[in-house]
Amino acid sequence: MSEAVREPLRIGVLGAARITERALIDPARTAGHRLVAVAARDRSRAEAFAAEHGVERVADSYAALLADPEVEVVYNPLANGLHGPWNLAALAAGKHVLSEKPSASNAEEAAEVREAAAKAGTVFMEAFHYLFHPVTRRLHELVASGELGELQRVETLVAIPAPADGDPRWSLPLAGGAVMDLGCYSLHAVRMLAPWAGGTPSLVSARGGERAGAPGVDEWLDADLTFPNGATASARCHMAYDKLEMSCRIIGSRGEALAPNFVLPQMDDTIVIRTPDGERTEQLGTRSSYTYQLEAFTARVREGTPLPLDADDALATMTLIDQSYRAAGFEPRPRSRA
Repeated sequence: MSEAVREPLRIGVLGAARITERALIDPARTAGHRLVAVAARDRSRAEAFAAEHGVERVADSYAALLADPEVEVVYNPLANGLHGPWNLAALAAGKHVLSEKPSASNAEEAAEVREAAAKAGTVFMEAFHYLFHPVTRRLHELVASGELGELQRVETLVAIPAPADGDPRWSLPLAGGAVMDLGCYSLHAVRMLAPWAGGTPSLVSARGGERAGAPGVDEWLDADLTFPNGATASARCHMAYDKLEMSCRIIGSRGEALAPNFVLPQMDDTIVIRTPDGERTEQLGTRSSYTYQLEAFTARVREGTPLPLDADDALATMTLIDQSYRAAGFEPRPRSRA
């Protein structure tokens, strides 16, 4: 069914986060979905957000937004530590949920989100938007086709220049840290290659560095993994890097493929492929990965079309995050109160 003839989603937004415009507002507006309500801890900020983005009304609180019968989908872009509590509350209210990643502060909380999603019977999806873009789909096709030979190694790096010292991403109580903000992509991209590597990867080791002035918060972390078929992987992240880099390199027995920016392919849609036949560059399109994501989410809600992302997948990722933290000498993130 085409996007044009689907009943629009009726979306409520928790908070007024910076990511919301590109991650939800623009794709929703393009597809004709309704932005029914927004709530923020500061009502004036919610009012400004609603006026700027055409949201129909401002709810008095997050709880009031969840109680609104006209809201059927909740988008949760709050600080990491607030993902779990408000995902649980939204599912308990019978809403479909599109949550920024990770789904919770730690694996214990992610397991509760999975249970809540199963009980609610609604759609829950962690917003790993990169997975829906043709760049990632093409990487998987190259592995599946055998053109690169047998999968031998994967290298992912997701790194950005440092946010300001007061940014919530440096807050341990708000479940901050490089792995939570960036490394979740590195680890997830490795996990998604399991079908061509004999099964789920296992963590071998990890090392990381603490942010100065932020005890317990990782500034960077490198994780080493292995697949059942013997292939190896490195999943790296850095939140005080000298530049933005979000690369994925897949090495097989006959060649390799490099996506310079698999996380934000709208910024660089190329894949460089090297095999014994030579080197070539493919361009897969700069249409936003967030647009592809919302289309896939809508198809799941409206037609029941299967998704590669659900609460089970979110728990598997969060479990690997916790394992990486412990192996690198950090504690998993603490739970936050809503």
